[in-house]
Amino acid sequence: MNISYNWLKKYIDIDLSIDETANILTNIGLEVEGIQLYESIKGGLDKVYIGKVVSCEKHPNADKLQLTSVDIGQDKLLNIVCGAKNVAINQHVVVATVGSTLHPTEGEPFQIKKTKIRGEVSEGMICAEDELGIGFSHEGIMVLNDKPPVGMPAKDYFKVVTDTIFEIGLTPNRSDATSHLGVARDIAAYINTHHKKKIKLHYPGVDKFPVSTYPNPIKISIQDTKACPRYTGLCISGIQVKESPDWLKDKLNAIGIRPINNVVDITQFVLFEIGQPLHAFDADKITGNHVIIKKAKEGTPFVTLDEIERKLSKNDLMICNESEAMCMAGIMGGKDSGITEDTTNVFLESAYFNPINIRKSSKFHALKTDSSFRYERGCDPNITLYAIQRAALLIQELAGGEISDITDVYPQKIEEKQITINFNRINSLIGKIIDKETIKQVLTSLEIKILKEIADTMLLSVPSYRSDVTREADIIEEFLRIYGYNNVEVKQSFIYTPSKLNESPLIAFKEKTSTFLSCNGFYEIMNNSLTKSDYAEFDFINKDETIPLINPLSKDLQNMRQTLLFGGLETIAHNINHSNFNLRLYEFGSIYKKDTDKTNSNNVVEKYPQHQRLALFSTGIRHDRSWQIKEEENDFYYLKNTISHLLKINGLLAQRFQTQTNASYESMVNVLHYLYREKKLISIGEINEKILKYFGIKQSVYYAEIDYEQLLTFFESEKIVFKDINKFPEVHRDLALLIDKHISYEEIEKIAYQTGKPYIKSVNLFDVYEGKNLEAGKKSYAVNFVISDNSKTLSNDEINAVMDKLIATYEKELNAKLR
Repeated sequence: MNISYNWLKKYIDIDLSIDETANILTNIGLEVEGIQLYESIKGGLDKVYIGKVVSCEKHPNADKLQLTSVDIGQDKLLNIVCGAKNVAINQHVVVATVGSTLHPTEGEPFQIKKTKIRGEVSEGMICAEDELGIGFSHEGIMVLNDKPPVGMPAKDYFKVVTDTIFEIGLTPNRSDATSHLGVARDIAAYINTHHKKKIKLHYPGVDKFPVSTYPNPIKISIQDTKACPRYTGLCISGIQVKESPDWLKDKLNAIGIRPINNVVDITQFVLFEIGQPLHAFDADKITGNHVIIKKAKEGTPFVTLDEIERKLSKNDLMICNESEAMCMAGIMGGKDSGITEDTTNVFLESAYFNPINIRKSSKFHALKTDSSFRYERGCDPNITLYAIQRAALLIQELAGGEISDITDVYPQKIEEKQITINFNRINSLIGKIIDKETIKQVLTSLEIKILKEIADTMLLSVPSYRSDVTREADIIEEFLRIYGYNNVEVKQSFIYTPSKLNESPLIAFKEKTSTFLSCNGFYEIMNNSLTKSDYAEFDFINKDETIPLINPLSKDLQNMRQTLLFGGLETIAHNINHSNFNLRLYEFGSIYKKDTDKTNSNNVVEKYPQHQRLALFSTGIRHDRSWQIKEEENDFYYLKNTISHLLKINGLLAQRFQTQTNASYESMVNVLHYLYREKKLISIGEINEKILKYFGIKQSVYYAEIDYEQLLTFFESEKIVFKDINKFPEVHRDLALLIDKHISYEEIEKIAYQTGKPYIKSVNLFDVYEGKNLEAGKKSYAVNFVISDNSKTLSNDEINAVMDKLIATYEKELNAKLR
């Protein structure tokens, strides 16, 4: 937010330097992120003077140039070559001297240098309007017919205004500091605490506001007092809309606001002066002379001042007349109800709108304005009357007109909060003993009233503009902000006891898994828990379990997510669109499903349970081609292998699970499930083409989802048992098994561990063959078996017995044959 130094000085008598002011602002929590110099004419017209043309002759070497001698009130006349047709003797002109820099209306700044033009020396430039940056005319030099004094600095003649602008990084809780008066209030509190010279805060007066003139012709009705607790309005009749005076334009330009006309500019001025948003309507366009504050109908089109048609939500609060909406309350006015050159009667609005309502509408429409910025942080509900009086008097001063009586609809007054504080508690939290008088002085300088003081406690009344101060700790923070954090000394020695919590299995799993996946080329992603309602239209999503938001934040954030799949695919699509095709991603997150068996339950947690999931995505090329390794694509087996290793580092073996395959399951094809006690805990597969097409993804994507919360619940009772390394030798034996195509390797592995127990230590598949020389419907698996005994060295006969038993089992249960 931009704060003007000159503007601040209207409300407090300060003689601080720019640096001192910036330091104070930062110390009181209004961090100065930048300081800019403002000049009403860019460059400030430094080294530019009023001159008089003493002589004017034709250039001897150029028909279109003139040789002039110009008096600028210095020791000698300046010789200047001029190309303007209208230059003549005795004219009073604007002269840029050597060394000055001009900032033209169009084009880049340029410096004036002493130079030779066609053989004649030129010691400056007689300027045109556009060259000075004060207009667009370039028909000739600027002739000053009022004949100002020769040698007068041009910046004095043109009344150049200079100012220093502080760019303040405002935190969301400081709604009271969104105005110059609010910032001045804090500076005054700081100075009165730390400086001997005390200063007062000067509030703009409204004493001249008429007590009673004529009844307000506009009736005001509020249909939703929760969304609009207060609405104040008045009319000003017989005004003249015109350009604002220079002082007002300079004030707004300095802080980056474009002046429009005297009426609109005053509403902007009061907004940045005292922090209360205002809106001016053309009173003659208010049908039925009736202003109605009510919620919009869903889908109603409304064209705002920026000429964009927006579809309104049923949660949008609107300012309406008897036939149509005129304004999005607290955000932006409508195109057809605003002030124009033809406006003669104005209806002025000063209201307090519910911050939550404004924030939702602003976010829903992706529309941020200076008004919404303040309303959504919380304006002062008790300042609307003062603000409208201030604005009405200024409009009358600059545009004329007659002010009506005020209509103030305020059904339930919002009282100032009362908070009890304890002096001992203050000293305890701050860590320093501070005398009571200092505490009271700082609080009263912040306009916090002391209602009662008994022993070590005080009852305070907090101004209604401090919506963020709600408890004792907030009061202490306010005191410390002005008193100064740097005035609290840190003890040279202190004792601390670090606390240690037993790490939960869930956290341990996430940390181990994150480390493993990150080390293996996976990137963690975090997607929004809210998703599009369109996703619920996919066949595999149970609509009965969908949880829609009552008040959606936007069109793309309407439902609680039921799977991590869609967020991951959005991320993949975004990356592919930016030419990042090779991705391995993972996400820990919650999914949300309505429990249809507990629809009538009053327990929200039971009715809308959330479940923890881990999702893995892989797509594109896994390894780029190099001299060391061949190019490999991400595929199902890579993701399955990753899952196996992931389980292993968490102390779980894939062999402990039952498996199940599906040609198609939910969003995937060729799916493998890991089950434990008949419950699916892990699913791995390839995303089907229909879903990929929806997201515009044209390459294969492999996906795995792990119910790690349930997984750990099943296995948390199991302890990891450590064993000695086997001292006896291992023997490797290979078998080539000819089996039916529908038989999976997992069945071979399971039989090996069951039949060869306890001698078979590991089973590894090292080749799969399908093709010539094999019977139809058959395939060949080449499998390696590692055999050993923990208590002795096995003889050949014992090893052969294990293998014979294994072969017999394969022949019997799988109808396998040896190749």
